[in-house]
Amino acid sequence: MKQLLKQLYLNNFFFYCLMGIITLFTIAYFFPMFYNAAWYLLYVLIVFTAIDILLLFGFGNKIEATRITPEKLSNGDENSIIIRIKNKYTFPILAKIIDEIPFQFQERNFEVKRKIKASTNDNYQYFLRPTERGEYSFGNLNFYAVSPLQLVAKRYTFNKDQMVPTYPSYIQLRKYDLMAFSNNLFQYGLKKIRRIGHTMEFEQIKEYVQGDDIRTINWKATAKRNQLMVNQFQDEKSQNVYMVIDKGRVMKMPFNGLSLLDYAINATLVLSNVIIKKQDKAGMFTFSKKVENRVVAEKRQSQMQNIMENLYNIKTDYFESDFSRLYVDIKKHINHRSLIMLYTNFETLDGLHRQLPYLKGIAKNHLLVIVFFNNTELNELIQKKAENVQEIYDKVIAEKFAFEKRLIVNELKKYGIYSVLTQPEHLTLDTINKYLEIKARGIL
Repeated sequence: MKQLLKQLYLNNFFFYCLMGIITLFTIAYFFPMFYNAAWYLLYVLIVFTAIDILLLFGFGNKIEATRITPEKLSNGDENSIIIRIKNKYTFPILAKIIDEIPFQFQERNFEVKRKIKASTNDNYQYFLRPTERGEYSFGNLNFYAVSPLQLVAKRYTFNKDQMVPTYPSYIQLRKYDLMAFSNNLFQYGLKKIRRIGHTMEFEQIKEYVQGDDIRTINWKATAKRNQLMVNQFQDEKSQNVYMVIDKGRVMKMPFNGLSLLDYAINATLVLSNVIIKKQDKAGMFTFSKKVENRVVAEKRQSQMQNIMENLYNIKTDYFESDFSRLYVDIKKHINHRSLIMLYTNFETLDGLHRQLPYLKGIAKNHLLVIVFFNNTELNELIQKKAENVQEIYDKVIAEKFAFEKRLIVNELKKYGIYSVLTQPEHLTLDTINKYLEIKARGIL
């Protein structure tokens, strides 16, 4: 009996009927002719309520429901959640589904109403977009079954305390998985890169076909075969590429729900996959007050899993970043010339000048690429038409900051430091572009 009372809920329709009967009793006080009719309707309501309870509770548990989630959620992406329902009742039911989704989404009124036919299965799909890494705990999946009488509902509870971790964006990883081998990269928004010269790794001698560079003709092989033969080169392999993520306070700035740090983490995961597919060695580490989350550059099969686990475990208090510590660590631990993709952010030229001696020191022994961000909100402010004096002031200041970003690019270029100035949503594509450009030009 106690279990039944926990599962039994009275619907609004029951209360509407009860309010109508009470109204009729009130009218009967002034018009006695309605008194017997009011009692008759009350008895009918009690009987139908009893029948409704019998239909829902008299034959055991007739509903099965399961929440199907991915093994892990992809940070910053829409993740599919499926609720699978099996109705064993011999009559159609009205279902109200309340899923207790993780508190990180701050979704307080998640409710779905569906009509499910008798003895059938039904699926309902919805999407969640997490904006931070970590553990996401789902609560109960509450299912309220209502018969065609709609007087009472029976509550079912499924999937208690289900935890799903949120990892860096593996959905982007799959999306760009084949880019390293594609000859039509521009179809995905990537630039076509014109090769300048050749990389130094020789692959084979082959017959000349129309379109081959005549500068690669091998005259000795041509004389022996009595037909044009050319040397074929390939990108140099097994080069070290390190992604370095600044997890200081400059990376806390949010865009579209994600912090710059999480954008950098997602881009690092995708770029690491491209690097390994191009037969180079991918590594990473993070820094703020000290260097952490180190993964030595390798191209073994387990490297991607190792990088993903380290990216998942990145934690920070957003302190001021110590670039001198970064310089010393790179000097000590990275002995071979490597490509270093440094994800950070500079808002002003003065901010760059404070760290420039350390960046120049790194660039002496390695190919350094600074990846930093355009402030998209400033761009919107610049493009907006000013309508009063205050908005004119705001627009001028925004244009000053945007101009300083371009000055930072030129300042880095003066010292042989490459840069990628990008919007957060284009970060992944732009960093892949820069890596492929460096590979194509053979400047590492």
